[in-house]
Amino acid sequence: MTDKGNYRAAGDRWSFLGILIAVTLAFALVLAPFFAAILWAVIAAILFTPVYQRLLDRMPQRPGSAALLTLLLIIGIVILPAAVLMGALVGEATTIYGRIQSGEINVVQLLADFRAGLPQWASAAPQRLGITNFAAARDMLGGGAADGVRAILGQALLLGQSLFGLLIKLAVMLYLTYFLIRDGHEMQRRIAAAVPLRTDHLELLVKRFIIVVRATIKGSIVVAILQGLIGGLVLWALGVEAALLWGVLMGAASLLPAVGTGLVWVPMALYLFVTGAIWQGVVLVFCGLFVIGMVDNVLRPVLVGRETRIPDYVVLITTLGGLQLFGFHGIVIGPVIAAMFIAVWDIAADMRRESAAAAKA
Repeated sequence: MTDKGNYRAAGDRWSFLGILIAVTLAFALVLAPFFAAILWAVIAAILFTPVYQRLLDRMPQRPGSAALLTLLLIIGIVILPAAVLMGALVGEATTIYGRIQSGEINVVQLLADFRAGLPQWASAAPQRLGITNFAAARDMLGGGAADGVRAILGQALLLGQSLFGLLIKLAVMLYLTYFLIRDGHEMQRRIAAAVPLRTDHLELLVKRFIIVVRATIKGSIVVAILQGLIGGLVLWALGVEAALLWGVLMGAASLLPAVGTGLVWVPMALYLFVTGAIWQGVVLVFCGLFVIGMVDNVLRPVLVGRETRIPDYVVLITTLGGLQLFGFHGIVIGPVIAAMFIAVWDIAADMRRESAAAAKA
């Protein structure tokens, strides 16, 4: 082939690459409003494909029926319980939000009561540190705390009010989940044929992606649900107001490594102690350390498997970053990006070693 022909062929390749990138970006923009639905459809398909395979083994000629039964199982054990919990949470948030707005719950006064219940050495600590204008600090902290509570409850109410949009996205998610479960292997084969990567490298990336998604859901979401459920039941048994809301917050806090549910139950236990509810505080500390805390220590290694774990500090940073960028969906996206980052650099290291070995040979 002449130089002119080579130049034209290279130009055609670059032109096609530009068109490919432009069309792909346009396709991504079209799908962007349903990003959350697509993400959770992929996650649901990854988690429940083994169930589909077992059903397919029993009805090998009916893949559509097996996929439909799997979808009904997802609705029964995931969607319906989540809808019931969300309805109860929105109802409780509505009640508390109204009480804060009416002044029946006064966060500033609660802080003042908390300080009044502190022992002498603790209440004198601010003076020893040079903090003398406690009233101003109390008002500032109380106002900030009240604003934070209002923001959290306001988001819960907003979620309840945007029910129609949520139902649309849920319908899209379930519809897409059905086809991903039924045709997932064929889609994976076609994508693998189009992606310009060596087969072993592509298999490593796909395997790492699936492992991390399953580990994140089983090892984080399941543990968070159990810890939030146990924490909520303990608070309800102790007579703490809005136990459901605190349980949900405890479950959300458990997604953060290192700090976990202690972000919620430790301040609450301190408040119970200084307000004279000694035995309730003791019970809460005991349950926080030996019941709620042990759920994470016992179940997470079993559900995740030690060989698939990302270092805790990486999980913490990427989870926080994911939450900042993507909201709730960042709980999964952050660790998955971290896993892909580690996998890609492992591939780069392998390629470098292969190149060095080839050069020596």
